Amino acid sequence: MRHKKFPGFIPRLRKVLKGVLNALLGKMPNGMFAARKLVKIRKKMRLKSRDYVRRLRKKMHKKADPLEGAPMARGIVLQKVGVESRQPNSAIRKCVKVQLIKNGKIVTAFLPGDGALNYVEEHDEVIIEGIGGPRARSMGDIPGVRYKVTKVNGVPLKLLVLGKAKKPMR
Repeated sequence: MRHKKFPGFIPRLRKVLKGVLNALLGKMPNGMFAARKLVKIRKKMRLKSRDYVRRLRKKMHKKADPLEGAPMARGIVLQKVGVESRQPNSAIRKCVKVQLIKNGKIVTAFLPGDGALNYVEEHDEVIIEGIGGPRARSMGDIPGVRYKVTKVNGVPLKLLVLGKAKKPMR
C-alpha cells in the first residue's frame, strides 16, 4: 500500500527497520537449516548472563566437593602423613589420608591438638569436617588440607588428647 503524500515511505521505513534490527541483533541466520547455528549462538550468549554463570559455578562446586555438600563425612584412615607448613612458618603438620565411605574419594585431614597423631591408627574410622578456611578452602599455613578430624572410632579427638576418654577397640 502506497502512502498518498509520501510515495515510497513504507518500503523505506521497512528497509530502515530491518537495518536497525540487524544492527541490534547482529546478522542472525534464518531459514530451514539455521537451527544448529542458532543453538550455538545461544550457548555462547548464555555465558554472558550473570545468573546462569552463578548457577553453573554452584553446580560445579558441589560436584567437586568430596563431602557432596554435607557438613561431615565418615572415612577410613589409610596412612599418616606429615605436611610441611608454608613460609614463614617451619613445622610438620600431622595429617592423615582418609578414604570417604560414601564415595570412595581420598582426602587429607588435619589432626588438631598436641599428640593427636598417637591416638589415630591406620584402619580407624574417623569423622572429618571442614577446617574452616575462607570459602571452604585450606586454612592457615597447611597447604592443600581442607578438612580436620573430629572423632576417632566414635570418640571426640579433643577428649582423647586431653586424656578424658579412652579410645575403644574396633
